[in-house]
Amino acid sequence: MLIPTQRAEAEIEVKRSRFIAIAIPTDTMEKVREAVLSVRAEHPGATHVVHAAVIGKAGTMYSSSDDREPKNTAGRPALEVVKGSGITNITVAIVRYFGGTLLGTGGLVKAYGDSAKEVLKVVPTETLVEKTGFRMVLPYSSYTQIKRLFESLSVTIDKEDFDISIAIEGFLPSDSAPILKEHVDDIGQGRILLDFRTLKS
Repeated sequence: MLIPTQRAEAEIEVKRSRFIAIAIPTDTMEKVREAVLSVRAEHPGATHVVHAAVIGKAGTMYSSSDDREPKNTAGRPALEVVKGSGITNITVAIVRYFGGTLLGTGGLVKAYGDSAKEVLKVVPTETLVEKTGFRMVLPYSSYTQIKRLFESLSVTIDKEDFDISIAIEGFLPSDSAPILKEHVDDIGQGRILLDFRTLKS
């Protein structure tokens, strides 16, 4: 599965109606709700803000809404496009500004499906890699070696606190966690504290 790395936007026009599709990285249903509310706030004059979301490591959790468009003419066709894309942890919100001409059921299905396709063409993605979080407390004397180790294992640092000792929080690909532990034991000789935690998908 792929995941989006940042927000992307695309726009199409159908019979003077504007359809602005916005793809937003979201890894929980709560974040889906926040993303849709955020898009609504950005487009207070929009006629509709439809959404389709796929969540979870296997891409098996879904959310969609027609937002007052006729049933199954908006959120459903957009969701089918997103489901078929191989991208998870994504919300596609489609903003419609009505252009004065009714599109009919088939026209709506096509317009919302095409909008989702357009934004998925431009959204940057990366492969979904299972990650493990960690917290480490180490002496200053080990810091340079540990930083070098982090670079070799694609570690992402969330937080560093420099006090009597150094406390670091971050995450790394799960299959690199045993290697991190082995090298930390080697470098620290029992003077480095390392705790792992599971990250939610």
